[in-house]
Parts: sequence; C-alpha cells; structure tokens
Amino acid sequence: MQISPSASPGELLRLLRDGQARTRAELVTETGLARSTVRARLDSLVDAGLVTDRGNGASTGGRPASRFVFNARSRLVLAAEVGATHATVAVTDLAGEPLTTERLALDIADGPDAVLGLLTKTWRALVTPLGTPVAGVGIGLPGPVEHSTGRPTNPPIMPGWNGYDVPARVAADFDVPVLVDNEVNLMALGEHARCHPDEQHMMVVKVATGIGAGLISNGELHRGAVGAAGDLGHILAPGAGDAPCRCGNTGCLEAVASGPAVAARLSEAGIEATTSADVVALVQSGNPVAGQAVRQAGRDIGEVLAGCVSLFNPSLIVIGGSLSNAGEMLLAGVREAIYRRSLPLATEHLRIVPSQTADNAAMLGAAAMVVQHALSPVVLDRQLA
Repeated sequence: MQISPSASPGELLRLLRDGQARTRAELVTETGLARSTVRARLDSLVDAGLVTDRGNGASTGGRPASRFVFNARSRLVLAAEVGATHATVAVTDLAGEPLTTERLALDIADGPDAVLGLLTKTWRALVTPLGTPVAGVGIGLPGPVEHSTGRPTNPPIMPGWNGYDVPARVAADFDVPVLVDNEVNLMALGEHARCHPDEQHMMVVKVATGIGAGLISNGELHRGAVGAAGDLGHILAPGAGDAPCRCGNTGCLEAVASGPAVAARLSEAGIEATTSADVVALVQSGNPVAGQAVRQAGRDIGEVLAGCVSLFNPSLIVIGGSLSNAGEMLLAGVREAIYRRSLPLATEHLRIVPSQTADNAAMLGAAAMVVQHALSPVVLDRQLA
C-alpha cells in the first residue's frame, strides 16, 4: 500500500487496522515513507493509545525490533438498533466487536425523549464499569432519516419524531459525535463489514413489517441525494392491483409482500395470523397454505428486485428481516422471479443468500458507521493535532 509522502497518522492507522503487527522497517517498506516520518506518525498514534507495541520481532543480530499493532480496545463505540417495540443496545470496540449487548422493550410511539432517554441510561450503565473513552454513538431508526443532520423525516410509525434533533439529544449525555441513519442502511453496513467485506456491489433487503433495502456501491453505503435510496417497499409491484399501502398510495410492494400483508392474506383464508412471527410459525409447522403465501411474497419481491438487478447489477443480495425466518420458501420465490426476469449477464454471478447476522445486523452497522467516521484520516488527524 503506497501512500502519500506527507501521509498523516490517520492514513498510517488505516494500514494498521488490518490487525497485522508490523515493525517500523516493514511500515517504511509498505508505505514508501521515510523512516523518520514513520517514527513520528507511530509516536503520535502510540501516545493516543490507538497503536500498541505488541513486543519484539525476530532479531537479526542486534536489538529485536518492536512490532506495532492497532489497539481496537483503546476507545468504545455505543451502538443501537431501534425498532417499533424493541431496541438492541451495545458497546463495541473500534473493530466493531460487541463487548456487551442488551435488548430492551420499548414503544417507539412514546416519542424521542422517552426512547432516547432509555438508550442513554442503558449505555451509561454498560460503559461506566469499562472506564474507557467513547469514540462516538451510532443509532439506527425504523424510518427515513436525513443522515447529514440525523433528523427523522416524516417517519410513518414514529409519531413525534419528525425533524427531531436526535444527535443533539444524545450528545447532551455523551459529548461525542452522534450519527443516525435508517436501520436498513445500517443492516447493509453491518452485513458488509461483518460477513461480506470483499463485496463491492451488494444489496441487503429487509422483509418485516415494512420492506426496505440498503445498497453497497463500490464498497461504500449508497444513500442517494437526500438519503432516500433503497425505499423498495413503496415501488409499484406487478400484480398488486389497488392494494392500499400505509404510505397513502396503492399497489406498493409492501402492501402485498410484507409480513402483515401475508398475515392478512392468511386471515382471509381462515388461518389465524396477524404478524410476521405468526406467519413464520405457520411455515415452520408445515402449514402448506402459509408456505405458498410466503413463496408468493418472495416472487412479488423478486419481481421488483429484478428491475434493481438490471439497474444496479449487484453481485450479492442478502435477504433479512423477520419474515426471512420462514427460511427457504421466501428465498426460493425471490430467486425464481429474479432469474426469470433479469438478463443472464446480470445474474451470471449473482448470489442470493439469507442474512448471517440475524437481529444484530443494524446494530453492527451502527458501530461500523461510527468507526468509519471516528477513524477516518480527516477526523482522526484533527483530533491528534
């Protein structure tokens, strides 16, 4: 990895974040920097606690060389994924590895003061015994978010949240950067960082009470012009007719393929179901009508995703969310429609797989979002200066 001759400490740390221990001489060789520059940059990072001396390397006849490695435990990250009725709250290290996690019951309709107050109280209890500085806070919310400000924008299931200054409220308790995003964007970040770091173009689709997607393009999260990219659930679905959607339109994908939509279809057939969990339980118990309903939901989702595949050309689609717990029936429907409707060139190397991070994807993504910000050379160099 050749970097600029004037490379900053932050740029040098980016190299060391792979976890491999290196001597000064190895860093000089890998970066092309002068030995004096490497020494000065390392001293700055060691003084900040971000790099530690792992010990001595093999001796070549003189004094053994010190080996330096990224110290992921030098700072903590506070992360949370907030849903309509629950939140997953965690403290992680700078590698995004959870150190402690807690699941909370809540009601998003109680409003931002109550919900954010519960989060900050929980984080305080988790982080105080650890005695380590906090680098930042990351929060995923179940609605549209203007990422640049961290303010929810007309979230349909979050009364009282529209335009609320979430970062300012949390920063009043923790004087650190506070980053907020839509939970599906953070699911994409979490899946990418934890399970598929080498994928440059991928989609993560959440199928639950709503349907949404997060996009990774050129290895980075793609939010779009105002953060509205990935609003899959409100695309017109072929065959949806005039099914009413909670957004006020008709014929949306969410109106026919979300967990509640599938449950409503089963109820009409005389099978008791109201939630995604009910549908999943029926499928897992072997109910054939529920199985076919979920597979049809997969086909409906696949019909919309086929257009996304032709437009975006991902190499990987990850299916998550509560309805994905129904297993292969949902994925089979998605695959069937995509491979039928998309051009062979776009699907030749396309993989469609279930989520590997289950309920933790958005929480892991919230941590990854903070780590990317806190350890970016621009932010880190300003702090070290």
